[in-house]
Amino acid sequence: MESTSLNNNSLAFIALCNEYCMAIENARESSHDEFIAEMLRLLPRIYISATDLRVTPLTDEEDAYLENALEEDYYESVRRNIETLMGADDLYLEVFEDDMKYSDTPIAASISESLADLFQVLYNFVETIKNSPQTMINVALVAIKDDFASYWSQILCNVLRPLNQLSHSIGDENEY
Repeated sequence: MESTSLNNNSLAFIALCNEYCMAIENARESSHDEFIAEMLRLLPRIYISATDLRVTPLTDEEDAYLENALEEDYYESVRRNIETLMGADDLYLEVFEDDMKYSDTPIAASISESLADLFQVLYNFVETIKNSPQTMINVALVAIKDDFASYWSQILCNVLRPLNQLSHSIGDENEY
């Protein structure tokens, strides 16, 4: 693959991934409302930026794969920090679960687990491209774009719904 410079969409996406990872890592230092507001500010921008990624297709010899850089203990620590911050608001009913078609009972999902799953994908991406040559960055961009389409775009969309509801219900409580 020929070395080329990154376009503005790729640079914006990388910056947003880094900003998201820092926000998740620093969740313990945020208030409940501040954290929700920050997620609602970042997640739609990440979605749009990932959708707008223009990546150079790989040759047949190249494999678009991101190494797992996130250790399980760190993932669990991040997830627990968000769970603690969210408190009783962490669980929500999921309607886009495949099993929902066959279930008479609601399926619960967790904001903390969804955000930690996104963190894992974006953290692995950021760690992969740190100090990497341009060719590796291009491969990582192809991999994350492919993963976005097949996996994490749905997680991102699903977690936006309860975060949005929490954001707007906070103001409603003060009006009564």
